[in-house]
Amino acid sequence: MQLQPYSTGRFSAHLTQSHQAFCDAMLECCGQSRLLQAGEDLLSQGRELTHMCLVPEGRVSMNICAVNGRRFQLGELDCDWHLFGEMEFFTATSCQWSVVAEEPMEIRQLCLKKVRQMLLQQPEFTLFFASALAWDYQDSLDIYTNRLLHPISYNIAFDLLRRQHEEVMLGSCGSPDQEAERFGTSGRVYRRAVKELIDKGLIIKQGALLKIANLQALQDFVDKA
Repeated sequence: MQLQPYSTGRFSAHLTQSHQAFCDAMLECCGQSRLLQAGEDLLSQGRELTHMCLVPEGRVSMNICAVNGRRFQLGELDCDWHLFGEMEFFTATSCQWSVVAEEPMEIRQLCLKKVRQMLLQQPEFTLFFASALAWDYQDSLDIYTNRLLHPISYNIAFDLLRRQHEEVMLGSCGSPDQEAERFGTSGRVYRRAVKELIDKGLIIKQGALLKIANLQALQDFVDKA
């Protein structure tokens, strides 16, 4: 979640007014800072949560790995005072996802006991968590539902259209293999789906990036899928 509240929502006006007080309270819970290199974990799947991570700036990726070795990438995120580990903090469970630094960055570690005490003393700040988690839940569920209910070619096309029309928090990944994991499939199936869209004249490939070749035709493809 981001410390800055979303600009829309039932409590957005109230949260905006209280934002600075919430940030100050969270910063008082910070312990030591930590320097990370690209490829290092902020949080590791299956590990006990020992602290929450606050990232002032820097790009991270999030993934989850199954017992059979298959990995699902949620995407990459450019952080702007983003907090990680908040869900595990409330549920008192081990880390569900691995959060990985994609570039060198400095993070701040939040003491769980201090955050707990702060929320007990100032319970009004739980509204920041509730609102942010509700937005993140809906966004993530939308991603999972599309991955589950539609073929890979549709999901690639829909993802490109969505990025064309609106600002998307979770960015695409840097390599084709990671992109395949973001769409919940193998590299072979992903490449086949990309080729299908290219052969239809809907997209083009520029290096590792996919670009829309025919916006209206791509929209028609999604609408008729």
